[in-house]
Amino acid sequence: MAKPIQLHMPGRPTTPPADQPPPAGLDVLFAAPHRPMFLAGAVQTVLAFVPWVWELLARSGALAGPAWPWPPGWVHGLWALYGVFPFFVFGFLMTAMPRWQGVADTPGAAARRPWLCLVAGWLLFDAGLVVALPGLLAAGLALVLAGWAMAARFLFPVAFKPGKAGLHPVAAWCALGAGALGLAAWIAFALGGDPLAARVGVSIGMWWLLTPLFMVVGHRMIPFFSASALPKYEAFRPDWALRLLLAVSVIHGALAMADLARLAWPVDLAGAACALWLSWKWQLRRSLAVPILAMLHLGFAWLGIAWLLFGLQGVLQAAGIHTLGLAPLHALAVGYFATMTLAMVSRVTLGHSGRPLVADSLTWRLALALHGVALVRVLADVLPVAHDALLVLAGIGWLAVFGPWVTRLLPIYLKPRADGRPG
Repeated sequence: MAKPIQLHMPGRPTTPPADQPPPAGLDVLFAAPHRPMFLAGAVQTVLAFVPWVWELLARSGALAGPAWPWPPGWVHGLWALYGVFPFFVFGFLMTAMPRWQGVADTPGAAARRPWLCLVAGWLLFDAGLVVALPGLLAAGLALVLAGWAMAARFLFPVAFKPGKAGLHPVAAWCALGAGALGLAAWIAFALGGDPLAARVGVSIGMWWLLTPLFMVVGHRMIPFFSASALPKYEAFRPDWALRLLLAVSVIHGALAMADLARLAWPVDLAGAACALWLSWKWQLRRSLAVPILAMLHLGFAWLGIAWLLFGLQGVLQAAGIHTLGLAPLHALAVGYFATMTLAMVSRVTLGHSGRPLVADSLTWRLALALHGVALVRVLADVLPVAHDALLVLAGIGWLAVFGPWVTRLLPIYLKPRADGRPG
């Protein structure tokens, strides 16, 4: 029987050195790598979705829409896959991966140059959207790719530490490497306009970048956090299950790039069975007693639901029935990625700012509301008669959740730790 995962972190200071003054000014933001990355990601959850909600309202006839140089859905996908969630991913990995590998914590200064390139790149890209200049769009994405490469280069020796190159760090780093290829595909699209490049970029972002990363983090951290919060809990973390889930995602992504995603239903159903089984083994029901933990378990449950929907869609397509539209994709993107992000970022922010690891009533309500947003977005494609209205409702619901969440978190990243410790 597997041994419970212990929380003790040998060698980690519990109090700051007596002669170390608290950070001030920009030093606070770069006191730890998660701070600037989480701050930018939090801003992007609102900034990148306001134009999309504007577009949805325009489709409903409520107002005139924005002018897009690219198909609006493609811009929306690019923003979400490469311009929102990766900020949180880099912040988390630069904080957690050294601890997984037993090396020194990442100094906050290590995030400065990658962060500056990522932020400047997306601002430049957004400016390119406004003035509709392909060269400016490509230049912005190239700057994002430069920051991406800097962060990945920093994490490489950590992930592939001799003797400690385990499944979780190596798989996470390989996903980041795939993400760089996806960005290169988008740059090629910006310069040449080939829709195949855009399809490759979207498919890599969904299936070779974010899905593997979120599965790696969930597989690594959900049993770990559960063992710390639930009595008599034995952490269960079989490597074969993660390997299977990763293989399913890689295969689906390869088929999607070839425009053959409809043939992925056998592996999708295998992924659904494995993910739902893990939710059961990880004792989702028991987690509900601890909201900060339940947020993670409930988010992970969407992975099995999403793959079940993908599998069902593929089976129906094989029978000549075309239905569900983008419902499976948004079960994955909003149901899984977004709810897991809100849960994990809330937890890491609290823990690394010296605050109690407790989800207050606002955070818990926002987490539950985000599940409602995911459900509404899925239903928009299940109930085509109400498609446009449900899309608008889901978009407004997204902003209604992330607006208060961002307002709550941003000041934390700009203040020293509440317990006086460094970081």
